[in-house]
Amino acid sequence: MGATEYVWAWLEPLALQLYEYWPGLVAFTSVVVAVLAMSHAVMNKRDSRAAAAWTGLIWLLPLVGAVLYLLLGVNRIQRRARQIVPDSLSDAPDQLPVVQPRPRVSHLHTLAELSGRLTGLPLLNGNALAVMDAPEALAAMMTAIEEAEDSVFLVTYIFGNDAAGRPLVDALAAAAKRGVQVRVLIDGMGALYTFPSIVRRLRRRGVIVERFLYSLAPWRMPYMNLRNHRKVMIVDRRVGFTGGMNLRAGYVQQPPDIRDLHARIEGPVVEHLLRSFAADWYFTCREHLNHDYVGTLEAGSVLARGISAGPDADLGKRRLTLLAAIGSAQYEVRIMTPYFVPDQTLLTALQLACMRGVRVTLLLPGRNNMRLVHWASLHMLPWLVNDGCELYFSGEPFDHSKVMTVDGNWALLGSGNWDARSLRLNFEFDLECYDVALVETLNRQMDMRRANARRVSLDDMLNQPYLKRLRNGVAYVLEPYL
Repeated sequence: MGATEYVWAWLEPLALQLYEYWPGLVAFTSVVVAVLAMSHAVMNKRDSRAAAAWTGLIWLLPLVGAVLYLLLGVNRIQRRARQIVPDSLSDAPDQLPVVQPRPRVSHLHTLAELSGRLTGLPLLNGNALAVMDAPEALAAMMTAIEEAEDSVFLVTYIFGNDAAGRPLVDALAAAAKRGVQVRVLIDGMGALYTFPSIVRRLRRRGVIVERFLYSLAPWRMPYMNLRNHRKVMIVDRRVGFTGGMNLRAGYVQQPPDIRDLHARIEGPVVEHLLRSFAADWYFTCREHLNHDYVGTLEAGSVLARGISAGPDADLGKRRLTLLAAIGSAQYEVRIMTPYFVPDQTLLTALQLACMRGVRVTLLLPGRNNMRLVHWASLHMLPWLVNDGCELYFSGEPFDHSKVMTVDGNWALLGSGNWDARSLRLNFEFDLECYDVALVETLNRQMDMRRANARRVSLDDMLNQPYLKRLRNGVAYVLEPYL
């Protein structure tokens, strides 16, 4: 008997047994895997709706649901939080930093102190913020890069290989050629929004660029559902830019497809932008960058603090800040955002604010580039409108701006949205600011948009056709996956 016949004679009985019992083995394996995945979801998901949604998917799609949960639902970043921030960036004090000076309005003192406890960063005076529409902001960023002498640090979610991105590549390449330290960080998923990717063009031009959490191999990409959504640029460690604007042609074409707000920043708070970028860069390629601020200490009168949020050590910081801001409001809360599907705690806080007599104004796009998120929003908005929230749907172009103001004295602007992805999965950066003039500017921007928007009543929402309301409800159930 040859070796092949011997091996087959040994394996044949085993193969026959497996053939006979394989349905039972697959069923048993499916149950074990589903129980393990469900147990992890129930024990680790803070949002009960997300836990229920993942549990349903795990059981409805045997094995496939568990694999999807393993790839998309498990937060592995938080377990490695200490690896994200190097020792030189994690030296924030454990105790509440002294808030000096305090906001002028006394009822916002508690909000400022709470934000200090959450972030471990002080509220800084002496800042100046110039709020700009996207075309003006892109032009200002271009000028800053062209005038750079020491360094240019840029992180963004989308960097298009288009009419907006290519001129920036030219400016960055020219800066690198004259000896400026240029570092560009693009989200691994955001880099794929245009083809070919801008990464190749940047590297060909001599610009050092990296992709955040990027890999083409799924087994090498355990964080594929976690995205760096921050939009931050710092030039010469003294001038910063941040807001909600991606680097895309839709902002600068005529007529524009997208509207957005971005801010040019001078003053000590630029150090908070530097710390955020340096931590992201170190996590990506293990290179230490100088994050010491070298600009003026008296650029303006704005009190400001950076809030870095994400599914790592910063999990929950932005959400708690939003809750504290809503709870601090005495007469007005304004929110402008493209994606609005708050969790039950934030929704309840807004409802309570309305019941306390606070005027809550919500400005959302009438048409959205993410339809599932928009439909989920439509499902829960009647609850807010019923309690007195003023809801407006803006017209074209699509408004991507992300701003919140409270009582004419406090503002939050940056990259963060009001949906599950932004609150739990994305790495975001926002600035909280205390300044009457700045808040007036932001409120004026919202007033201009509201003048061309449509006020939406409770009847408008409840009188939608049955199938649309059913669609919205299904989207709301699915929103934790989005």
